[in-house]
This record gives sequence, C-alpha cells and structure tokens, in this order.
Amino acid sequence: MLSASLVPSPTIDLGLAKGRSVSTKIAQAADPAHPEGSIISPATRATLNFQYASLRNINHCPTGMYITPSVESILVWDAVLFVHKGYYQDSVLKFTVSFPNDYPERPPTVRFLTDIFHPLVDPRTGAYSLAPRFRPWRPKEHQIHHILHFIKSTFKEPTLDKLHEEDVLNKEAFKLYRDNRTSFATLAKQSAELSQSPSALYDTSGSKKNHSLRFTPLKPNELDEVLRALSVHTDSK
Repeated sequence: MLSASLVPSPTIDLGLAKGRSVSTKIAQAADPAHPEGSIISPATRATLNFQYASLRNINHCPTGMYITPSVESILVWDAVLFVHKGYYQDSVLKFTVSFPNDYPERPPTVRFLTDIFHPLVDPRTGAYSLAPRFRPWRPKEHQIHHILHFIKSTFKEPTLDKLHEEDVLNKEAFKLYRDNRTSFATLAKQSAELSQSPSALYDTSGSKKNHSLRFTPLKPNELDEVLRALSVHTDSK
C-alpha cells in the first residue's frame, strides 16, 4: 500500500522540510542534506514551490504517477510510476528527481531506484537520460511536468521507436529493441515482474534506497477494507 500521495497542498512551502521554519527575511538558505550544503537561491525556491503546486493541475501530473518532495532535501523529489500497458505493463518504478541549486538555469537529473531494463536507464547506476527530449535544456520553457510526461511516454512504443543510440544509457536494451523485439519484450516483462517483488517494492531496514513513497504489505482483511474504501468490489466466490 502506498503511504504517501501527490501534492498534499497547493500552497506547500518546500522550505519547511523536516518541520523547519524559514524566515521570509532570509535571502538565501543552505540545504544541509544536499551535497556540499548547496545554497538555494530565492528564485530556485520560488520556482520549486510554483512547479510543485502546479502539479495539482489535472493536465500536469501524468496518470499513474505520484511525486512528493523528499524529507531529506527540498532539491530531491521522490516519485513512483505505475505502468499499465505495453512492454512494461504492471511495473512499479521508484525514481528520484534531483534539482541543481540554480534550477531552472540547469536541468534536474533523474535516477531510477527500481532496477529496470530500459534503453534510457543506466543498468549500473539507475541514471536516466533526458537527452531525447531536453537537449538543449530551455529554462524558460521546460518545467517539471514536461519531464514527468516524457518519463511516462518512454515506457510506450511510440517514444521507444524514436530513440537514437547516442541518447541511450543501456546499449543492450536499445539494440534488442531495434533488432530483436521478442527478446526485448521478454526482458522488459521480467523486469516488470521483479519490480513487484518484495525486495524491490517494500522498504527494509538497512535499505540504501531511502524513499518518501513507501509500500507496506497488507493482510487480506486490510486489503478488503482498502478496496471497500475505494469502492472496488471483488467476487469472493
């Protein structure tokens, strides 16, 4: 069960991470959880607030995707994507979006925490390539909702068909998609199944993949209660 939801408030102040209050008189603030205690400019903080709040717009956050600022850093947002169709059907994919301290002048970076066999995902680090859609990066045009919609689209055939080898981070996946679609489909399905395994889905003590959107297993009676609350009816016969 997912224990966090998208955009709890349209006026959320991303400066209030971990319950800290931030005076409006402070011109700059450091984020101790971000590498090197990066200084976050007022412009970057305002941009993050605005773009996060804008995700409440029905056209901005893709269906099947949830995202929330990390409790550890306002420059890191945690997200999960549920894939419902295509080669990656039934995948549950956790990823992070990390913003530079001068965003939007420089683009954010995306990293998948869930192992996934995909042309744009580095199999060693989980780094995700935004190059096919955001090269060059245009700070006055590109926003986080554009990135989120692009990420979702890359798990669909039309976008996969348009990828170029110079943009991918998993050459094997790219070549299989291009030359041996059957083998690619098999490996994509396997990675989708593994994304639902307990080791991938549930947080465990000592896990290095700290993530704000956490799943916990449910007992049958708990699941029934959730389904009733969602007005989902199952046939027990």
